[in-house]
Amino acid sequence: MEIGKVPNNVLERIVFSNIKYKREEVLTRPSVGEDCGVIDFGKYACVVSTDPITGASENIGRLAVHISCNDVASNGADPLGLLMTILAPEGTTEQDLEKIMKDAGETAAGLKVEIIGGHTEITSAVNKIIISTTVIGKQLKSNVLDSKKVKVGDKVLMTKSAGLEGASIIAHEFGEKLSKKISKQEIKEARDFVNSLSVVKEGKISGQFGITYMHDVTEGGILGAVWEASSAIDKGIIITKESIPIEKSTRKICDIFNIDPLKLISSGSMLLIVPLEEVDEIFTELQKNNIKVSVIGEVIEKGVKMKEDGNVNDIEPPASDELYKVV
Repeated sequence: MEIGKVPNNVLERIVFSNIKYKREEVLTRPSVGEDCGVIDFGKYACVVSTDPITGASENIGRLAVHISCNDVASNGADPLGLLMTILAPEGTTEQDLEKIMKDAGETAAGLKVEIIGGHTEITSAVNKIIISTTVIGKQLKSNVLDSKKVKVGDKVLMTKSAGLEGASIIAHEFGEKLSKKISKQEIKEARDFVNSLSVVKEGKISGQFGITYMHDVTEGGILGAVWEASSAIDKGIIITKESIPIEKSTRKICDIFNIDPLKLISSGSMLLIVPLEEVDEIFTELQKNNIKVSVIGEVIEKGVKMKEDGNVNDIEPPASDELYKVV
């Protein structure tokens, strides 16, 4: 298999199919396009998610906090606590660990999330530092999103722009190579995307409206997220390529490395499916909170498609993220 997330058909055939026991308290179970599990705790629901950092070596403490908190926010929940496992190779120094924990601690504090536990180990089983985080969130059970309520004609929105996380990682890891092709200001802009990788704010805001589905855009980029969203809602989606915002520095970096920004990991962007009658209100609220949002498509009966220059083509299931062609 290729580097990156296991393909969705393998997840369904091998991973999900071997989860045999089910409890009645579990409201949302593992499936393609679902970012988190949801557990019934009476009036409230406990929302949980877990994710590793494997494709970056810079800012990994910060990234580790954001990626899991983003998943919980995709259900409109408030992330409360985080567990962090750090597996580090031989030769890792105390200074290395201190930098990771300082970044993680500051990022979690900014999100008002407490690091409540975890595990830290030096091991020969890894050749670079791997961090896995699990986030626990809280939400009124009545506010848990229900993808079954998605209707044909609902609008597909995305926040911020495509490829943010991938561009930031590449700019941090390959600054010297990029400096021969693009300006220092463009490299700095891309590196600074690391400060825009949280979707907790837009998740909590959007969860207050009649939104039916949200999905954190991660590996596979915006096209992968659209394909996974279609699977989760059991309906089709059509998007328009020209409607998808891409920052100039992201586009230049992707051109240099000959990769597709629409298939590049993009934490910091949230995919939202919104009833037509709610679009204007959500737009207004997000923009009032300085969150850029764009309408990029709509829900259709079946198929996952993209309009480009007047043509309509199928979107294929996500493969290995474009980032792994570079790092």
